[in-house]
Amino acid sequence: MDVVVLAGGYGGARLAATLSEHLAGAGGADHGGHLTVIANVADDVRLHDLYISPDLDTIMYTLGGGLDTERGWGRRDEAFRTNEELALYGVPTWFGLGDRDLATHLVRSQMRRAGYSLTQVTAALCRRWGLEEAGVTLLPVTDDRVETHVVMQTDAGPEAVHFQEWWIRHGAQPRPQEFVQVGLSDARPSREAIAAIQQADLIVLAPSNPVVSIGPILAVPGVSQAIVESPAPVVGVSPIISGRPLRGMADTCLNAIGVDVSAEGVASHYGAAREGGLLDTWIIDTADAGQQAAVTASGIDCVVTGTVMDSPAVRAGLAAAILAQVRS
Repeated sequence: MDVVVLAGGYGGARLAATLSEHLAGAGGADHGGHLTVIANVADDVRLHDLYISPDLDTIMYTLGGGLDTERGWGRRDEAFRTNEELALYGVPTWFGLGDRDLATHLVRSQMRRAGYSLTQVTAALCRRWGLEEAGVTLLPVTDDRVETHVVMQTDAGPEAVHFQEWWIRHGAQPRPQEFVQVGLSDARPSREAIAAIQQADLIVLAPSNPVVSIGPILAVPGVSQAIVESPAPVVGVSPIISGRPLRGMADTCLNAIGVDVSAEGVASHYGAAREGGLLDTWIIDTADAGQQAAVTASGIDCVVTGTVMDSPAVRAGLAAAILAQVRS
């Protein structure tokens, strides 16, 4: 079974880990089962002359067992002495760089300057974390530079800033008017990402932010088309439970683009495959069971199960519900 997950950030990383655990427990790595995670790169940022890829790193650390799960980003057992020294020099430190995390950015930056693609660099970094041995491949959706910028409303009028600056430095407080992916029109999906989609037995949209995580992946020219043309069923897991995200600011982003902040609203945003959209099946949490009929009426099969991945039982149940769509 070849499973492809489109993911960004903590929610996507947790689902990838959940599916990886389930496949490995079923002997997937030894019997042809493989998980490929295609990650968002529009959150990437250049700071201190470093190439920083937050979503790729969050997924890599999660799958490799090194993520700080309390923060939901960065390395476990981290220190920030370098960041503290930078502050003493008067350097802006709103993007917190941990000392151990810094090693990842240094290696990525050195390899990028040496001419290696982001796909090649990611593969090299993942070897340190043992992803290949676990039957997992992590891929950036594109090797080209794409950045999400946020047009936000300020007292002085509209202002455009990099997504990371809006989210971290400004605390996502200025109301976003628009999200713009700079460089998107010239970007091309990586050959590896397209090949993974074409060979997949199942394609999964993780419960990541639909606007700034999954959205930029789908917007890279050629990606959505490859998914639509794939014979594999497309299953999505709702990032919204009881009208709000578990963490992050997906609600703020959805409001900005006029999408209802609900499990049903996000399903409609992705659209039914039989109507020219993406989804064959939409998985929602038991708390939103009342929306099942409406999702089904839109042409999308709807499965209700626990989606808050806070216990082995829930994770196993969610993974089983997702992978069952291949058999169905």
